[in-house]
Amino acid sequence: MLKRVFERHKAKFGGLEILRYIGPGFLVTVGFIDPGNWASNVAAGSGYGYSLLWMVTLSTLMLIILQHAAAHLGIATGLCLSEAATVHMRKGVSSLFLLTAVLASVSTALAELLGAAIGLNMLFGVPLGAGAALSALLAGYMLFSRSYGGLEKWIIAFVSLIGLSFLFELSLVKTGWQEAVQGWFVPSIPPGSLAVVMSVLGAVVMPHNIFLHSEVIQSRRWDLEGEQVINRQLKFEFTDTLFAMLAGWAINSAMIVVAAAVFHTRGITVTELPQAELTMRPLLGGAAAFVFALALVLAGFSSSVTAAMAGGSIFAGFFREPFDATDSHSRAGVVITLLGALVIIFFLENTFQAMIWSQIILSIQLPFTVFALISLTSSRKVMGKFANLPYHKALLWITALIVTFLNVMLLVQLV
Repeated sequence: MLKRVFERHKAKFGGLEILRYIGPGFLVTVGFIDPGNWASNVAAGSGYGYSLLWMVTLSTLMLIILQHAAAHLGIATGLCLSEAATVHMRKGVSSLFLLTAVLASVSTALAELLGAAIGLNMLFGVPLGAGAALSALLAGYMLFSRSYGGLEKWIIAFVSLIGLSFLFELSLVKTGWQEAVQGWFVPSIPPGSLAVVMSVLGAVVMPHNIFLHSEVIQSRRWDLEGEQVINRQLKFEFTDTLFAMLAGWAINSAMIVVAAAVFHTRGITVTELPQAELTMRPLLGGAAAFVFALALVLAGFSSSVTAAMAGGSIFAGFFREPFDATDSHSRAGVVITLLGALVIIFFLENTFQAMIWSQIILSIQLPFTVFALISLTSSRKVMGKFANLPYHKALLWITALIVTFLNVMLLVQLV
């Protein structure tokens, strides 16, 4: 079934034409290599070695399916997910759905700002509160002063630097590649690991990213250019999404592999990101610790931008509007997302556990977003002739059922 999807959406392009379409996928990618992922992946690698790598693989496959569906909605209708929910769903249902999505964006921004603040503290000794506030101000400035094109260039640069940082880290550690390969493809849930499994899921398949992808895509308004253009953009978009998601898979995998090789093999379970940096220093040297902290700052800041943008898009959707940095509703959504996260940070006692639980909250909200996405993209009233084909629906429903099943397992364990 997956092979049919790849063949159907295989884009044919010559020379460097594909570079014109690279960008939206990377805005999404930075959201799932954020500090929340760092916390989840370091917890997974240090606590359980290579055994939870399969969750990164499964989550990335589900992410490709969901992000393509979100982009599909934006290309075919000219509406982002929040607009489409308000226009095509019953008011009470859409309002409750979007409210949970706003809360998910705040939860996301909490991890992003906290991660950037922790990185600044590691590098320069900046207090956490001040570092988080500085990151929030810079994220707001980036959103209110730059176009999508400018943001995409910055984000691609940040993703590239983060990826290079982990290649450097990998070059310094002795990795059990045979165990890693088994971990990528053989599912296992060691005793006591379910909360970490769910945090990895929530850190990779993030609700705000689904909203963000549909928003960035719909801003191009390819739906106004006719059927031929829509079909072409669907092909190129899938290439962009696939390339960007695989890059994210590699970086997330590298985080777990490094944590497993550095910490798990020595019996060290990491419970704070600063602990990871301090432990790396004597084991791998000052350069590795510096690169770790710098990459964390880049990940935190860039993902704060995308989380705030998603929050602005969701809030604007209440008023049937797309994201517009000059519009009061979009600005209000950005401020609510960043300020809400910032206020919570000042009351936190355990920052690492807060980052883990922020990702679990995302995984709990995720089924609502997935089911809404399936409903909208499968409707001919919404999508016209571009509504999901049977195998699209099958892949989306399989994804929805897996996400729901894992959430039920977590709920049973917590109760």
